[in-house]
Amino acid sequence: MGPSRWGPATPAPQPGSVVPPPPGWAPQHGMHGAVHKPGAMPLRPLSLGQIYDAAFRIIRFNPKATVGSAVLVAAVAMALPVLVVGVLTWTVGLTYDPSATTIDDEDLVGYVVAYGSYAVAALLQGIGLILVTGMVVHVTAAAAVGRRLSLGEAWAATRGRRWRLVGLAVVLGLATLLILAIYAALVVVVVLTTSTLVSVLVIVLSVPVLIAVMAWFWIRVYYLPVPALMLEDLGVVASIARGYRLTRGGFWRILGIALLTVLIGGVAGQVLGVPFTIAGTVGSLAVGDDLALFVTILFTALAQVASTAFVAPFGATVTSLQYLDQRMRKEAYDVELMRQAGVLSS
Repeated sequence: MGPSRWGPATPAPQPGSVVPPPPGWAPQHGMHGAVHKPGAMPLRPLSLGQIYDAAFRIIRFNPKATVGSAVLVAAVAMALPVLVVGVLTWTVGLTYDPSATTIDDEDLVGYVVAYGSYAVAALLQGIGLILVTGMVVHVTAAAAVGRRLSLGEAWAATRGRRWRLVGLAVVLGLATLLILAIYAALVVVVVLTTSTLVSVLVIVLSVPVLIAVMAWFWIRVYYLPVPALMLEDLGVVASIARGYRLTRGGFWRILGIALLTVLIGGVAGQVLGVPFTIAGTVGSLAVGDDLALFVTILFTALAQVASTAFVAPFGATVTSLQYLDQRMRKEAYDVELMRQAGVLSS
């Protein structure tokens, strides 16, 4: 390499050698900046602590594209039951007595309207969070090489893959329901064709088998296709096959981290949601029967939004990091990430 204005002549780097970042390159504020860690995580196979540290770092330095997108989806979805119950409360006078020990017809109508609309909102939220997950995958991949995506950039990155992402969610959801339906059908057949003792024994012994099958399906089939679809531009079936290959040989490690993530998310979600739930209970008792149902559904919706604000981005970020980790372990993907970060010569 000849002389340049950046300094004296230096030998040409050997293939695969790490070189300093190019002139003018700098990691985003809050990223580490070392050659082996140009972004939110070290570019090498990750430990449990490094995965969680990177997840919190990514959420902290990309709040609009992670927490913001999740809150936006949850708030829009949860506005539906609040509006429905609010309109019906002030037009037809829906009532609800939270202290009653029995449910009369008027209270029953209130329950059906309130929680029926809430169920529809939960379904809409689930569909929206599928897209949020796709955005978080891109946010995580960018953060790994020291770049920060805005909410608009993260949304734009999903262009061309959104319908495939929804289709993937539908296929995986139907596959899950199929497994459960087959199990339920087998149990019904056993109950109808055998004695009570045999039926009880079959059910008791088959439940652990069902749990094992669902755990295997969750990790090998369900867990990594979304990152694969978003980052490798695959189709629905190809992304499922890709996720299956990436989890080969790492089942127990991935399962352990996934279960711990679910536990952390569940506890944090409850902690964030409980104050709103308590406020809703106290408020419904304080306002009287005419507004009790509206207050209850309002604070239930707020609890859901607060919980989703952490649970959705945290879970999606950890899953995305596990995808990158598996590729680094199996395919030396850390070399490609270093090239993207500009710290490794082409």
